[in-house]
Order: sequence, then C-alpha cells, then structure tokens
Amino acid sequence: MERTKHSKPIKDLTSKQIQTLSSMVMARAGLAAQLGMQYGGDRDIYQALGYKKDLTYTDYWTQYSRQDIAKAIIDRPVKATWQGQLELIESEDAQKTEFEQAWYDLNNRLKLRSLLARVDRLTGIGRYGVLLLGLDDVQDQEGFLRPVNGGARKLLYVKPFGEYSAKIDTYEINPSNPRYGMPLIYSVQVADVASGSSSTVRVHQSRMLHILEDHLESEVMGIPKLEAVFNRLYDLEKLVGGDAEMFWRGARPGYQGNVDKDYTMTQDTKDDLKEQIDEYENGLRRILVNEGIDLKALAQQIADPTGHVDMQLTMISAVTGIPKRILSGSERGELASTQDSGEWKTYVQGRREDHAEPHIIRPFVDKLIELKILPKPETKDYRVDWLDLFSISEKERVEIGKSRANAIREYTTNPMAEALIPADLFLESCLGYTQGQIDLAKKMRSEGITEEQKSLMEDIKEITEPTPSPAPVGQPVVKAPVKKKVAVK
Repeated sequence: MERTKHSKPIKDLTSKQIQTLSSMVMARAGLAAQLGMQYGGDRDIYQALGYKKDLTYTDYWTQYSRQDIAKAIIDRPVKATWQGQLELIESEDAQKTEFEQAWYDLNNRLKLRSLLARVDRLTGIGRYGVLLLGLDDVQDQEGFLRPVNGGARKLLYVKPFGEYSAKIDTYEINPSNPRYGMPLIYSVQVADVASGSSSTVRVHQSRMLHILEDHLESEVMGIPKLEAVFNRLYDLEKLVGGDAEMFWRGARPGYQGNVDKDYTMTQDTKDDLKEQIDEYENGLRRILVNEGIDLKALAQQIADPTGHVDMQLTMISAVTGIPKRILSGSERGELASTQDSGEWKTYVQGRREDHAEPHIIRPFVDKLIELKILPKPETKDYRVDWLDLFSISEKERVEIGKSRANAIREYTTNPMAEALIPADLFLESCLGYTQGQIDLAKKMRSEGITEEQKSLMEDIKEITEPTPSPAPVGQPVVKAPVKKKVAVK
C-alpha cells in the first residue's frame, strides 16, 4: 500500500487518537440517549412512540427506497434544480469560445448534467456524496491509489457514489497541510458486472470530488435531509398504514350470532355453519343458510385520517422548505397553485445559487481545468447558464398582451387620462414597461409619424401643382419626350 508522508490509516492510529475518537463517539451516544427524555428522565417519548435514536445511512436509504414522501423529499428538489440544459458561458458573443465548446462536447459525451444530478441525490440521502473521476493515467486498480499525474489528462468517465459505497479510509493529519482534516483515501465499492459482485478499490482524493449540502462545523460530514423529518416519516407510516388496516378490518362488518334459547346446536350444525362463514369471507358465497341462529352485523368503525396526515405533511414542509402541495403532488385551486408555484421556483432558484453551483458545478469544472481536461477561460471566469424558471408560458404571454391592450384602449379613449397621468408614467407604472422599452416606443412612433408626413406632403403636392393648359384648337398637342431605357450589356 502506498502511503503519503502525512497520511495515517485508521488502523494505525495512536492510542491518544483512539482515545479521542472514542470520546467523540461516547459524546454523540450520550446526546442521542437524551433525545425524547422528559420529566428528568422519567418519560422517554422516543421509546413510547417507537422512534429510533441512533440513525444510520441504512435507515435513510431504506426510507428513501420504500416510502413515497421520503423519496419526494430527496428527488423533487433535485429534479427541479437540474431541469433543462446546463451551459457554461464565458462570452456573450454568438460564437462559442474554446472553453464553451470544450464543455459542450464533454457534457454531450459523458451526459454530465445527469451525473451531477445523481450525486446531488446521493448527497441528500447520506452525509456526503462523491464523484469519482476516471482518468486515462490509471491502468489497474492500484493506479487509483496514486495521486493524479501531472500534465494534461483525459476524462474517460465519471461515477457518482454515496456515503455507503465510498467510505473515508484515511484523513490528512498534518496541521500545516491546507487539506488538514479532509479525506485523503477513500474505500470505494465498485460493482463487478462480470461476476455480479463488488470489489473495494482504494482511491486517492485527487481523483475524487467530495460534496456536501447541509453542514455546520464539519467540512467533511453534512446533515442528511431525512434526519430532521425522520420521526414525521414514521408517523406517516402509522397513519397511512393504520388507515389501510382499519379499512381492511372495518369496511366489512363482523357478525354476532345469537342462538335461540330453545335451540340446541349439534356438532354437524356447527361445522356446517363454520364452513358457510368461511366461504362467505374468503369465497363467493353471499347467502348463509342456518337455523336457530340470528346473525347480526356489527357496526363499522372507520375514521378519516386526512386531517392527521395533513398535519404531518405541514410539519415536513416547514422543515424542508418544499411547499406542501408540491410535496404531495396535489393542486387545489388556481390561486393556491400559483402561490405555491412561485414559492417553489424561488426555493429551487435559491438551491441553484447556494448549493448546486458553488458546491457541485464550480468545484467540478475547476477540477477539470486544473487537470487540463478543459481549457482555461480566456476571461478567467465563466457563468453557469440555467433554464429560466420564471419565464412565462405562451398562454401567459397572450393574456398579458390582452390585458395591456385593454389598458391602452381605456387610456387613449379618455380625454382626461393624459392630464392626470403622463404617458411615460402610464407605460411604466400601469403596463410595467422599462425605460428602454418606453424610449423604443417613442422612437418607433416618431419614425411612423415622419413617414405619414412624407406621404401627406406627396398627396398635397399632387393636388396643388397646376395642370398643363390645353393646346389651341387646330394645333397639335406637343408631348414631352419619353426617355427610353437602354439596356446595358
């Protein structure tokens, strides 16, 4: 195993370091034990309600893969964030620069936008996610452990991994190193397609991109998205599952049999009635033939869980920032839908600016520039061009145009309107025009009037010009010579 000067595998930790690590684990265990404790420790709410105190990646992954709302919490922000084309803009010129063309080609070849969205999803499930860069200087599995060689490299593939599949094996322990406390070596589980199993590959950090989303003190471990709402997800399971079980048991009523006091049931009668009831419950029989027994249906007991489920969704929405109707996928009413849509677009735009761009795209692109996979931008900077979330649809554009046309008609037909509100103020305040649009409208109006004036002057000239006097009787009319057009060869 190759080891850098200032690295130390976990198995070679000193006794002091092991003691420090044990203290940290004990402290976290002590904090977890205090969750849900009330009345000086006499009541444990978590134990009474069946909540887990120590959560692991397996718990989050299980909820994500099996529960609908848990999956929506992870997937819907990611899908909204990465929708549309992803372009890097260096210059506003129409022609692509070398940097822009290189990114365009690389993105099309490796489908980078999809890969970045996948690692974003994995990051939200666990405490971090990583991108493994498959470079052309690796010839065997041992090559992953070596730092990236100098010179221009070629990117062959990019693989996203979550916390479970890419465990941190070694940290940088040299305090004078800029990467002090950061991961140095990862143990990555790589699937072997041929054998159907997986193998562990140790990878140097220079071939990885470490990604966090929600983190406080640590620069290595973030907070899983499902951690804060895990109890609410448990409650939803109880409510929705309990509702289904309650309907299953209560939709078909039970029966109570009252035996007549003067009737004696034989064993054959009991067996026959039992067989009929079994066929009634599990088969197609809908008629019971019996004697001496009065069967009465018990009252059904079914409650509506809508209010309770709605409360849980409200709490989850409050923590995650996802509007409740977006989270549950329901739209009720045009006004509420429009308001939720606006809040959702604002949330997604903020996520792009605060997470996707600074924590995923720019570190990834800067890494590619460092490895000379992408050329350096000539302007030394670039802009991430996202799909515009707030662009209006064609239907909305038509409705806005119709409203503006009605407003202009009302303004121009009212003789007192311009005296009360100047035209420029009307265009800006009532129609929402910018100053540039107002100036353009004035210019086009001025040019239109000028053309009208020219046409009017031509008409006046034709009317006012004197017509030639008629020739005297008997004298021939002299016509003006007609100029012939000569074709130029």
